[in-house]
Amino acid sequence: MQTGKTPKRGLFITFEGADGCGKTTQIELLKEYLDKKNIANILTREPGGSDLGVHLRKILLHYENPVSNAAETFLYLADRAQHIEYKIKPALKEGKIVLCDRHTDSTLAYQGYGREQNLDEIKHLNKIATQGLVPDLTIVFDVETEVAQKRLQGEKDRLEAEGIEFHRKLRKGYLDIAENEPERVKIVNANQNIERVFQDTIKVVEEILNV
Repeated sequence: MQTGKTPKRGLFITFEGADGCGKTTQIELLKEYLDKKNIANILTREPGGSDLGVHLRKILLHYENPVSNAAETFLYLADRAQHIEYKIKPALKEGKIVLCDRHTDSTLAYQGYGREQNLDEIKHLNKIATQGLVPDLTIVFDVETEVAQKRLQGEKDRLEAEGIEFHRKLRKGYLDIAENEPERVKIVNANQNIERVFQDTIKVVEEILNV
């Protein structure tokens, strides 16, 4: 178990954005930042944050045959339910900061806006999967769609390989989410270089950090 200072209560911070926004790099930099300050934390992701989730991630991102929109959504929800129960909630109970690469807002953006499924239904299903747990802070790394697409290199997974119009819908979805929940969701301009994006990320995180 990681030792060191812990917040008075656990904090749940999620990192969101379209493919190519650079959020995974930023979440790893934030973990290094917290580790150097000896602040107890865990880094996790969706899908794939639990043992069961590892198997679900392979299906969701690399299954080669057609997947119905409903099936895709329910697989993400199954991953989330397991993740919440066996990893996120225990870590928060221990007072740790949970850094999560994607969470409920990804389902709203990808399956709601991208796949054009019913947003209210997805919100309801998310609430069931998370047992009502809501992140303390969500950072959306906003980047122009064309820029994000250029950043994606090598073999793409099922969702990365979707057309540019799909990814434009994702960006709109994230901006709508941020507009609707300004207290929880903060936007960071991810068109900048990695160092500048991280500086902006730290400013946002330090506002809620209670150590």
